[in-house]
Amino acid sequence: MNTALQPTWGPVSADTPALLVQLQPVLRLTDDQFYEFCQLNKELRIERTAWGGLLIMPPAGGYSSERNAEVTFQLRLWAKRDGTGATFDSSGGFVLPNGAVRSPDASWIGHARLASLTAEQRMKFLPLCPDFVIELRSLTDSLSVLQDKMREYVDNGARLGWLIDPSGRQVFVHRPGEPVERLDEPEGMSADPVLSGFRLEMSDIW
Repeated sequence: MNTALQPTWGPVSADTPALLVQLQPVLRLTDDQFYEFCQLNKELRIERTAWGGLLIMPPAGGYSSERNAEVTFQLRLWAKRDGTGATFDSSGGFVLPNGAVRSPDASWIGHARLASLTAEQRMKFLPLCPDFVIELRSLTDSLSVLQDKMREYVDNGARLGWLIDPSGRQVFVHRPGEPVERLDEPEGMSADPVLSGFRLEMSDIW
């Protein structure tokens, strides 16, 4: 295996509460095998890196879980009114074009893209990258690791991504072809024009 092809953020940093299991070159799970592996271990949140390593993460703590619920609630409420797409919570898996399988804390996909998938494809991890993703940093998450993860989303088709850091009260905005924008203590976040009319009220997140 050519290790030069591995992203620099592959190994989990010391302050990240996750276990990285390297499988290659001994074994590479197919998409279906990885899905079944996750079904056998539903108590864990598992992602797959682009080169086939497994990231195994424990359940979220109380603060992170509550904030995740609030973010998903606000996005879901807007999406039901808007009617142009579907929302997904942190348990949803997506097979990105680069082969990674990721589970953002909250995400949205337009109905037109979802309509291209078969019923069988929609039963498992969706084989596409969401149009919009949100990642919420916990106290033990490495900011640099999450920043690289956001770049992976954008490189694989996301049109907009927000990395929310409650401890620093900052939001990092990722867009294709643009430098990362950092916002300090924003009162609200507008997703226009990707999600027309969606605004995340940050007072409920901080």
